[in-house]
Parts: sequence; structure tokens; C-alpha cells
Amino acid sequence: MKPGLVRGDDGVVRCFWAGTDPLYQAYHDREWGFPVYDDDRRLFEKICLEGFQAGLSWITILRKREAFRRAFSNFEAERVARFRAARVEKLLRDPGIVRHRGKIESTVNNAARALELAREHGSLADFFWGFAPRTRPRRLTYEALRAQTTSPESVALSRDLKRRGWTFVGPTTLYAFMQAMGLVNDHLDGCAVRARAETARRR
Repeated sequence: MKPGLVRGDDGVVRCFWAGTDPLYQAYHDREWGFPVYDDDRRLFEKICLEGFQAGLSWITILRKREAFRRAFSNFEAERVARFRAARVEKLLRDPGIVRHRGKIESTVNNAARALELAREHGSLADFFWGFAPRTRPRRLTYEALRAQTTSPESVALSRDLKRRGWTFVGPTTLYAFMQAMGLVNDHLDGCAVRARAETARRR
């Protein structure tokens, strides 16, 4: 077994972080690294949830994802942008989500910024995919992945979004977003999912 890979009880070889939790394994196998290029709602949801993850583990957010969707109107930016102070206070009492005022207010702010961005570029997808790297290594080792928490593209994307008024969009957060949404394929060499994700990206 190559470093950074684990074999699950089902016999599937996965990236180490998928662990043994069935929810995490399903996310690894079906979502992470697969390209999202035509669904602005999902892109907006993910960039918000990555912001909520800051300082926490992704499995914590994943377990709360349905509660987040209920709390934030399924991350429909048009609706979230209309949240007012009373709605924010209500969310701060919701035990199903991460009750962090700054992150909640950031989500409302970013919804308005997302609408502006979509109007300017046609869609969030068109804007975000403009930052996808043109070249990536054909094989990704554990050592290389462990050393990379940002990229020139995530730094550039962070700078651009902050200039537009977005918050909780640092380069590390955005690199995780790019990994999850398939702008890069960071499944490790030897992971059973890597080839499927790469085929999806080529299509």
C-alpha cells in the first residue's frame, strides 16, 4: 500500500482522509474531486461550508450539512442575500450548525457578492473555472499533497474575491474548495477514485 492510502472494510483503496466513516467514504467516492461546472448553487454552498470549516474538521461540517442547508435556504444565494439581523440572531441559536457570528454574517455577505459575480460573468462556474490550473501532475503522491495547502491559482482567486468584498476566502480555504469541486484532482495515485474523477474532468 502506497503512503497516504487506506483500504476500507469494503476492500476499496482510498485517500487516507476518507478513514472508516461511511459518510466520509461516500463523500470521497462520489463528490470530492468530481467537477462541478454547471451548478452555481452547489458552488456557493461549498465555498460557504469551507469558510465554516476554518478551525474545524471537514467531517464535522459534513455531518451538519443538511442542517446548514435548512438554515441557509438550501444555499440559494438570492434568498440568503435577503437575510437580515433577526435571521442572523435566529441562526446563532441553531444547534444544528456552527454558531459563529462572523461566519454566518459572512455567508449573507457572500451571497450578495455571488449574485454580483454571476451577473458580471454569466455564472459563478464560469468565474471559478477560470482559475483552474492548466496543468497538473499525472500522478499525485502523499508527500506532494501534504506539502500543498495553497496554489498560485487559489492565491489569485482569494485576492480577486477579497477585492470584490468576499470574506472568509483565504488561499487555504479556496484550495480546499478547488479540490472538492474538481478544479483540481487531488485523489492520490493509487486511489480507486482518481481515474474516475479525471475522466469526469476530461469530459
